[in-house]
Amino acid sequence: MQTTEDLAALRYARMRWNTPLSDEHAALLLQRLDIRPGTRVLDLGCGWGELLLRAVAAGVSGASVTTGVGVDTDDAALARGRALAADRSLDRHVTFVKGEAASSRETGDRVLCVGSSHAFGGTADALKALAESVRPGGRLLFGDAYWERPPTTEAVEIFGEETVPLADLIELARGLGWRVLHFSTADQREWDDFESTWRAGQQEWLLQHPEDPRATEVREELDDRLREYVGIYRGVLGLAYFVLGR
Repeated sequence: MQTTEDLAALRYARMRWNTPLSDEHAALLLQRLDIRPGTRVLDLGCGWGELLLRAVAAGVSGASVTTGVGVDTDDAALARGRALAADRSLDRHVTFVKGEAASSRETGDRVLCVGSSHAFGGTADALKALAESVRPGGRLLFGDAYWERPPTTEAVEIFGEETVPLADLIELARGLGWRVLHFSTADQREWDDFESTWRAGQQEWLLQHPEDPRATEVREELDDRLREYVGIYRGVLGLAYFVLGR
């Protein structure tokens, strides 16, 4: 019988990464990040580190080997990342460390922080702190939420008053000394796929265990999330990806 922890882990079982991002879009971001052999890549709030692993793989060439460090607090995600690294023969190049992103003293030539600004206390605090993590001449891949359309009161209650329109998010980054080398946003298909895959693992469990004592609670949670997404923030909340330098 699966435990409560197993059911929670199923939320991520069908996800490529925990952000609305396609393979093609990810490849574009990594290209713009300009990862070269010998680069050190740091991912703060890495989850299971799929983007980190792809970044390191992109820079592995000959004797000049790209290395990577992923930092997160989720034991299950870190274990998944280590297993993925081993499967791809990247375990000699990538290290996963348990720790708070905001407390990390690691640095990198290329730093990733996607969907983890909350770990630093918000967008502004994250952009300030990450300036210390990026080595001179380096680049930061920063992913953060913004309002694509004026939000309803319900949307603000879910995502907080700090979320701002895209133009304001760009000005915030520029005001903190970052140069925007590239930016792009998640499209609707990426968002729909992200939301669907977030539910998929537990949906599959629910179809297989409809009489399980926990089925009602799982069903209600999934239905509430779908209603919330479609009815409150679909097409309202956006996710922007920035390649930043300073």
